[in-house]
Amino acid sequence: AVGDSSVPHRDSLLLEAGFLAVLVAPLRLLKWRSTAWRPHDSVTFWLVRWLLFRLMFASGVVKLTSRCPTWWGLTALTYHYETQCIPTPAAWFAHQLPVWFQKFSVVATYVIEIAIPLLFFAPIRRLRLFAFYSQVLLQVLIILTGNYNFFNMLTIVLAFSLLDEEHVGRWLGRSKRRHASTWPPSLRSFLSTLLELSTYGLLLYWSIQSFSLEINWEKRLLDSKVAFTYHEFTMWLRAVTLPLVGLGFLSLSWEILSALYRCACIRGCFWKLWATLQWAVFATATMGMFAVSLVPFTYIDYESNGKLWPGIHRMFNTVERFQVVNSYGLFRRMTGVGGRPEVVLEGSYDKQTWTEIEFMYKPGNVSRAPPVVAPHQPRLDWQMWFAALAHHSSSPWFASFVYRLLQGKEDVIRLVQADESQYPFSARPPIYIRAHLYKYWFTGSTEGSQGPVPWWRRQHLQEFFPTVSLGDPALESLLSQHGLKDKPSLQRLADAFLPGLLRSLRQLVRPFSGPTILWSLYLVAATVCLLQALGRRPRGGAPPARHKGPRRGEPTDRGGGEKNGQVRRKEAKEAEEKGEGRARGAADGHGGTKKKK
Repeated sequence: AVGDSSVPHRDSLLLEAGFLAVLVAPLRLLKWRSTAWRPHDSVTFWLVRWLLFRLMFASGVVKLTSRCPTWWGLTALTYHYETQCIPTPAAWFAHQLPVWFQKFSVVATYVIEIAIPLLFFAPIRRLRLFAFYSQVLLQVLIILTGNYNFFNMLTIVLAFSLLDEEHVGRWLGRSKRRHASTWPPSLRSFLSTLLELSTYGLLLYWSIQSFSLEINWEKRLLDSKVAFTYHEFTMWLRAVTLPLVGLGFLSLSWEILSALYRCACIRGCFWKLWATLQWAVFATATMGMFAVSLVPFTYIDYESNGKLWPGIHRMFNTVERFQVVNSYGLFRRMTGVGGRPEVVLEGSYDKQTWTEIEFMYKPGNVSRAPPVVAPHQPRLDWQMWFAALAHHSSSPWFASFVYRLLQGKEDVIRLVQADESQYPFSARPPIYIRAHLYKYWFTGSTEGSQGPVPWWRRQHLQEFFPTVSLGDPALESLLSQHGLKDKPSLQRLADAFLPGLLRSLRQLVRPFSGPTILWSLYLVAATVCLLQALGRRPRGGAPPARHKGPRRGEPTDRGGGEKNGQVRRKEAKEAEEKGEGRARGAADGHGGTKKKK
């Protein structure tokens, strides 16, 4: 369901998110045991929100700038579920939904990816929460209907940048913080609610007008169609691209100034200076990252890209090879409109009897249910999907893949089937291998009513790869043409520690598939976190710990920390003076008694 341009997006997003994690992680050169929120953390954390905005907004825009007729006709999802790389069982059921609902789902996708990301920078927290749950809903639906490895889970993690401490505290069962406000609470709440409802109303009005949403009472369905032209959309995109850059700049400037104010509220000259120094370093790095990211972001409109300051382009060219910032645009075009192309490998010993080579994850046997493999990334199955979209010469690796199967290379066979009993040529490699191209479709809900309903139906199209064997001139020519002939392996120390450790780990996990290993690791990590949380809980008879303010000389991020500390010191001083007064009074009284005596 996605074109070749979507292949690097998952890895590019992982690289950029990993680099941002280095900036977001708190600097703990001093007081490394402290887990307090640093004044500059909100500045670097803003980059996560900006990354989420670029990812979602560009993903919605490219669907329309690509001029794909299925996206413009709102029929993309009628093909998506069966033509995506590796569908799930839920994709079969989603494919059976009526066409009007599929078209409305495309409209909802446009709203979530193009309009709602503007709320990421809204000053009202309820609007940001609405944006958060909208993004999570979209990603969860994609996870349920498609195997896109870690991509959607990582997107959900990025969406957590829209939440605040109070909302997360409710999830964890913490009490709600009380906010002091100089505004009358009723007036502030009224204005906030009014602005929030106005935003929802504007969003609904834009959706109805842009996609001609209308209820058909006779047919009991919702009609929808795109109510604007390609030219109108490109003009709108050109008009909003640079203002969106300005919106991001204003939002980042607010975070930087707020962090500077928190630095000024820290007690102690040394800690104030140390926090300000950290703020200066991380604010500079954040502004640099923001500036560099403007180049790939404005790829959605090349005229706006050309208006950027030339210095920003030079900065981007310097760091481009590291892929710390990237352009995004998921599901740009819908492929497989006439049916899902699929390559089916066959092996034989005599050229008479052919046996299909079944892969672990990609469609093959029409009666086998689609798998659930996320967050595992079966790259071979994905590459087989891309290979089916063009001639085999466009995928030079395919000839080498066939060559290794003819040789019976165990590591390559395990990419096809982790369980050797499921590989039809586990005892002896095939002598001949060929590949045919098929078209696959999901079956309908009414097919096969007399018995079990198969998941797929298929139709043979043509030969994809000719029949070859070891020593075949055609195969040898393909391997030599692309430089894939056998090469001498690199000499490695057999007794080296790291290679030996990796070999031991591979032997240990050999009987298990990728999804099983990953989910086992996740369950172990979740169990450890749960046990740690239970271990930190106070015992039943222990009194609750009293909150103590920061000791003198410790930094604090709360604006009222200085004031609270002064109040506590004043109360302690008054109590001390009262105690000294009582002691002097008692001493004077005792001395006077002695004098009288």
